[in-house]
Amino acid sequence: MKDHLIIFDTTLRDGEQSPGASMTKDEKVRIAKQLEKLNVDVIEAGFPAASIGDFDSVYAVASVVKNSTVCALARAVENDIVKAGEAIAPAQSGRIHTFIATSPIHMEKKLKMTPDEVVDRAVWAVKRARDFTDDVEFSPEDAGRSEVDFLCRVIEAVIDAGATTINIPDTVGYNVPDQFGSLFEALIERIPNSNKAVFSAHCHNDLGLAVANSLAAVSNGARQIECTINGLGERAGNTALEEVVMAVKTRQDIFDVDTRIVTEEIVTASKLVSNITGFAIQPNKAIVGANAFAHESGIHQDGVLKHRETYEIMRAEDVGWSTNKMVMGKHSGRNAFKTRLEELGVVFETEQALNEAFVRFKELADQKHEIFDEDLQSLVTDNGNQNLENETYRMVSLKVSTETGELSKSEVTLWIEGSECSAVATGSGVVDATFKAIESLVKSGVTLELYSVSNVTNGTDSLGETSVRLEKGGRIVNGQGSDTDIVLSSAKAYINALNKIMADSVKAHPQAAV
Repeated sequence: MKDHLIIFDTTLRDGEQSPGASMTKDEKVRIAKQLEKLNVDVIEAGFPAASIGDFDSVYAVASVVKNSTVCALARAVENDIVKAGEAIAPAQSGRIHTFIATSPIHMEKKLKMTPDEVVDRAVWAVKRARDFTDDVEFSPEDAGRSEVDFLCRVIEAVIDAGATTINIPDTVGYNVPDQFGSLFEALIERIPNSNKAVFSAHCHNDLGLAVANSLAAVSNGARQIECTINGLGERAGNTALEEVVMAVKTRQDIFDVDTRIVTEEIVTASKLVSNITGFAIQPNKAIVGANAFAHESGIHQDGVLKHRETYEIMRAEDVGWSTNKMVMGKHSGRNAFKTRLEELGVVFETEQALNEAFVRFKELADQKHEIFDEDLQSLVTDNGNQNLENETYRMVSLKVSTETGELSKSEVTLWIEGSECSAVATGSGVVDATFKAIESLVKSGVTLELYSVSNVTNGTDSLGETSVRLEKGGRIVNGQGSDTDIVLSSAKAYINALNKIMADSVKAHPQAAV
């Protein structure tokens, strides 16, 4: 029997810390349901003390997830731990993940605490978390740059206090595989009570080594990996769930562990997270990229046709790629529409919501001949973007004109807090003119940091997905829009981002000083 490798997904918490990747409560619930279909062991749903919205999201996830443990993050302070305990209260299986920094630079410069004070605070935090749940995880933040002797001291103390999982984070992505693997070997060997806890790895990808470091940890005794879908996360991201899971599954000759992940759900999860966050998947991304199982070289094509394993170490079908998709179209019925979306993890709470979505589907079907899964996910996600709880702006109409050698012109009408307002602007292109027209109405003072357009499926009638990243006062948000018309898609994305800027949902950063 191989050991069970626990997969701890932190897409909803650490993944959401990517600039612009904030998710609404409903979006978090949708992703959590897909993670449950993936058979993820632990879902870290958020940081409840960060904001009312984050608390509500964790509580909502804890209320609907039945087969995975729902985890909440908390600093080693009273309010954080109490909020975390209250947020996971509805969960059938709940965990509190508490942490405090242990590296010399963090203790001195950030916490301004002595090592003795850090040990005392860590022990207190674990004991306080045990008032809410028996499943308590502790992380010595910046363990990758901490002194091993001190790590041994604090970890032994928190295990005695009741911590059942010890997570070793490479918080700044500084470690390399040999070093990180040796750290696990040393800790497990030197800490007297190490057998009473599961050791976990949480790696960041600043040097592109997150997956390699995580696998090195597994080879040296780690039995939990903390990861995110598509490697989403702040700075360069986190360990990619799909990569570490498939590495373990593919190289069973190397790893004496196995996961319980339903790998056929990986691609669906990847596309869902990409659609909701607006973070596109690069074509050559391992496992889930569009080119991951594509062969253009004649030599490769010849080899695969003769025997797949000549150039493929995995089956595309094993991670959810399939050519046997149900293609929807203008003649598809309401039941087929509902059934396919349910298979994609989208469940409508009311008949009215289903009917409204079906109307949008029919409108799209009139514009393009075939509608694929990607179109459906984008359609539903885009609708969510256009119906924010705190919606301030809404597109009413858009008219553009362009002519060779002349400035493009855009006429925009927006619904702004109960009334319609119109503006006309010119620009170097229709998108530039449209954004200027919108700004002349809203006067937001934002800075456009990113503008990206991608096609959802192939063909000139494909839905175009647009991502817009705006910054204002240090706050960064992403907006998404989709339409067969790229200009309208761009306008939707810009307005979606503006609504997020206007929403009062600023969060505390979970690594802020205690």
